[in-house]
Amino acid sequence: MRCDVLAVGTELLLGQIVDTNSSWLGEHLAMHGFDSLSQVKVGDNIGRITAHLRRMLDEADAVIMCGGLGPTHDDLTREAIAAVMGVELELNEDVADVIRYLFSSRNRTMPENNLRQAMVPVGATVIPQTRGTAPGLICPVTVNTANGPMQRVVYAVPGVPHEMKEMFERGILPDLQQRSGEQWTIASKTLRTWGESESGLNERLDGIIAELDEVGNPTLAFLASGWEGLKVRLTGRAPDANSAAALLEPWEQRIRAILGSQIFGVDHETMESVVLDLLRRRNWTLGVAESVTGGLVTGRLTAIAGASDVVKGGIVSYASEVKFGLLGVSEGPVVTEDAALEMARGVRKVLACDVGLALTGVAGPTEQDGMRPGTLFASVVFPDESGLGEQVAHLRLPGDRDTMRQLAVISALDLVRRHLIA
Repeated sequence: MRCDVLAVGTELLLGQIVDTNSSWLGEHLAMHGFDSLSQVKVGDNIGRITAHLRRMLDEADAVIMCGGLGPTHDDLTREAIAAVMGVELELNEDVADVIRYLFSSRNRTMPENNLRQAMVPVGATVIPQTRGTAPGLICPVTVNTANGPMQRVVYAVPGVPHEMKEMFERGILPDLQQRSGEQWTIASKTLRTWGESESGLNERLDGIIAELDEVGNPTLAFLASGWEGLKVRLTGRAPDANSAAALLEPWEQRIRAILGSQIFGVDHETMESVVLDLLRRRNWTLGVAESVTGGLVTGRLTAIAGASDVVKGGIVSYASEVKFGLLGVSEGPVVTEDAALEMARGVRKVLACDVGLALTGVAGPTEQDGMRPGTLFASVVFPDESGLGEQVAHLRLPGDRDTMRQLAVISALDLVRRHLIA
């Protein structure tokens, strides 16, 4: 069953509000086995809303409309749906009573225009409001197609995200499942990788991708997510959770066999959470010296609950004199392998920690010490008795200043991870 999304509001087109509702609905429709093949934004104009809705109903079995259910003159979703249904709007007294009660319970006077939210297309079913004044709507529509009249359904929900999500779970999803006559479980497994480009991963997985395209279930997708890693997501559909998980398992193992240590985590694991766990297993503490990243590495690590048993602290040695005076870096250029190594040794000594990690480089926009923007030197120093020694990586990272700094964070932490799992 296909269910598309129509987001209503001029503010969405002007970029004043980001349309997160459509992406959330697309994700959750897919999770429950419904296709969502088109998502459209339209401004507060009755003619355009109606035209878009008619076009979408020509192809989709259902359309979810977000927004345009408020009390003001530019909230036109109800009118557009009524026009497509070919019916009038009528006052729903039960909805009106709820709106009146919401205002009186807060000792507020209700403006009369709030009763616009109680106007319902004849033949529509109300999804009662529990978090705001606007109810949702379930509206049956008959569409004339080349194959004769077809039954469709339009759902209308408020644009406020928390109201929309609650109404979807409570009112729309059960109705969609009843209309489709099927209930599927969607399982997804996301393998997080680092160390290769999206095109490089795609090329290495070409064989598996071709096989998956042929079988159709499960599917594979890539998602480049900055310092969250490059995600390889497997999604499968089956009648129950166990069957869906079993469907993904052999494909995951085949991908792991190809990508190996490039996979650093699964689903909600992050590079920093993985590194913390690896250090925790060895009962090692960590200190970080940061120049180019200005504290971003330490911030990412300490954002994780329980990090204090591993992270001793961080030193933002942004100025050269801090590197020289506090960390014991030799006088001279500070964007070099030697400087990174001395920073790692220095932070390990100053913070009395087991492992020292250091980053120095050039984020741009100009060169430094003869090094181009995007240059990163990352170094990690392990305990002497560990046999892991001292490691330095020289990388060239893409993007603008912010992007380079973010990629430097995950790259430096990956340097630590790869040697801990070696």
